[in-house]
Amino acid sequence: MAEVDSSCGDAAQRPSVTGRSTSEFRQAGRFIFRMTRGLALVAAAILCGAAYAQAQAPAQPKPEAPQSTVPVCAGCHEKNHQSIFLTAHGAKNDAQGSMCQACHGDASEHLKDPTAAKPKGPLTSKTATGGEKTAVCLMCHSSNRHLAFWDVGAHARNDVTCANCHNIHNSAGPVAVAPFTTSFRANEADICGKCHQQIRNAILKPSHHPIIENKIKCSDCHNPHGALTPVMLRAETVNQQCYSCHTDKRGPFLFAHPSVEQNCLSCHNPHGSIYPRLLNEKVPNLCQDCHDVARHPGTPYGGAAGFQCTPAATNDPKNSACFGKAPGSFNTSVNTRFIARGCVNCHNAIHGSNAPASRGQFLIR
Repeated sequence: MAEVDSSCGDAAQRPSVTGRSTSEFRQAGRFIFRMTRGLALVAAAILCGAAYAQAQAPAQPKPEAPQSTVPVCAGCHEKNHQSIFLTAHGAKNDAQGSMCQACHGDASEHLKDPTAAKPKGPLTSKTATGGEKTAVCLMCHSSNRHLAFWDVGAHARNDVTCANCHNIHNSAGPVAVAPFTTSFRANEADICGKCHQQIRNAILKPSHHPIIENKIKCSDCHNPHGALTPVMLRAETVNQQCYSCHTDKRGPFLFAHPSVEQNCLSCHNPHGSIYPRLLNEKVPNLCQDCHDVARHPGTPYGGAAGFQCTPAATNDPKNSACFGKAPGSFNTSVNTRFIARGCVNCHNAIHGSNAPASRGQFLIR
């Protein structure tokens, strides 16, 4: 009997497995046995050949134990060694202290008599210039892109060295709990404030950027390692630097405020002020630095802006409040004066406006 494979549909019939003779199964079994035995013999021959070749090869010497990586300098300067041995400055140090001498200079004489001679290097010399001390760090860090303009920066020109700000051996200790402290990180402004004391005073004023709170750092705006921009700003201009955070002031606006487009520092002090919103002066005095005689009376007492009309104002056709009146008459326009008032009560879109017509033109909204 023959069975039809149902998976092949209309395929031709083939003999069933049950229809094969016993002799066929025996022949297949003998073939599989012979193949298995042949493969086993080949594998045994390969293993024997490998063992013979290994026995004939010369004995390899055992690897020597690695030499101690504790530098000789650690005998006296244990604390300094512990501070760098897991960092890039000391990870590849050896028993001779080559990493230590790379920065501090040749210590051969110092090892003979530590009290009589110090390592010969700029970092330990009292007569070395700032450039010579900085050159020690630049031997490794010169490829850092942040140091591309170090030579033209204000710090390099004033003989400030890397060691004045950085200390690879002493990490910052725990941050003490104090008012305005909101972070466990050391405050970068504490280091900068040692030299820039006027700026340190400014950031302590009532209106200030959150610098003492450690929410922003000096290096967020300035590149302490040098830049081609004024005061080593990271951006190309003052305004571009301010826009990196204050993006809503970037514009473009249909009606722009020219002083805002020129320089944000015309009105604001970026480090701190005694006036709200880091202003240089209190409004309206700040606005009247530019808008002295424009539409509204600008001067407190004098000209046509006083409480009484002057003779010149009574003869001025442009002064509608005093023209034609007797000198000394009451000036009816004094109610528009800005004493104890704020320009931004009306001109609240002071940075620019996209409103149509006169509302936008005069920055009213």
